[in-house]
Amino acid sequence: MRIFLIGFMGSGKSHWGKIWAPSMGLSFFDLDEIIEKKLGKKIADIFENQGEAFFRKTEAETLRSMTLQENCLIACGGGAACFEGNMEWMKEHGLTVYLSATPKQLFDNIMSDEIKRPLINNINAAEILYFVEQKLKERQSFYLEAAKTLLVSELTNHSLLYLLETDN
Repeated sequence: MRIFLIGFMGSGKSHWGKIWAPSMGLSFFDLDEIIEKKLGKKIADIFENQGEAFFRKTEAETLRSMTLQENCLIACGGGAACFEGNMEWMKEHGLTVYLSATPKQLFDNIMSDEIKRPLINNINAAEILYFVEQKLKERQSFYLEAAKTLLVSELTNHSLLYLLETDN
């Protein structure tokens, strides 16, 4: 079993992945953390110094290296599903689960988070909310290709396990 958590930044993919994976007997991987270890740089620095195109190529290569892992849950970066044919690849190699949130929920999570996010590093709160609304519209069609969707407002420690058990 290989599960890919997808969704916009601030939807809680890493947070929930760290909770759900051990409770399901799965290994947990955060795609962004793997990239940071691989390149020895923070995602924000990669965006700033090498650019988004370089990052997206590296992200796709790193994602595809996950075929070496089985029985795992992988939290993907917010844009991972939207570039380089990644969504099709994930659907072929595991179960895709979209963590769906409203722009306001995402904004609140982003604003309360300590993580530096390269796409919104130098903009104010009003611009961040607008950015989230626009980017979510752009990415929504990719996210909706996921096999399963969970609403962020309804997540619990057992949401993913319950979703998988009730589906059979």
